[in-house]
Amino acid sequence: MTQIDFYALKPGSRSNQLHLTCRLVARIYRESLRVLIHCPDRARAQALDELLWRFREDSFIPHGLYDAVDPELTPILISSDGQSHNESKVLINLDTAVPEFFNHFERLCEPVDQDPAILAAARQRWQHYRAAGYSPNHHPLDG
Repeated sequence: MTQIDFYALKPGSRSNQLHLTCRLVARIYRESLRVLIHCPDRARAQALDELLWRFREDSFIPHGLYDAVDPELTPILISSDGQSHNESKVLINLDTAVPEFFNHFERLCEPVDQDPAILAAARQRWQHYRAAGYSPNHHPLDG
């Protein structure tokens, strides 16, 4: 069964969902796991791609947009349709909806900031997972 973790920035955090996603990607990459970031909004996917290039000056996180890199050679993929083709173990969801394919992954990460629309959608996804028999974990984070 997929492990589901919600990473929520605490009220008053100065960070946002994309920065939180970069933090999660960096941590997961250090565990040598392959990641698919599901981001159906092309403009946000490109913004995340650019942010990952400059997120940490002292380290490189090999990543790319699914249709612009070789998926077999790229451990961190950003995709709009859930396709990974690199045997990703971890899914990071940046969609407001539950990804239909989330159960193909060992872990699902749901980064949440304090934007009211993002919070409301996250609450609905939490309820969906609970109703489907999952026990999501909640991790409040400073940002």
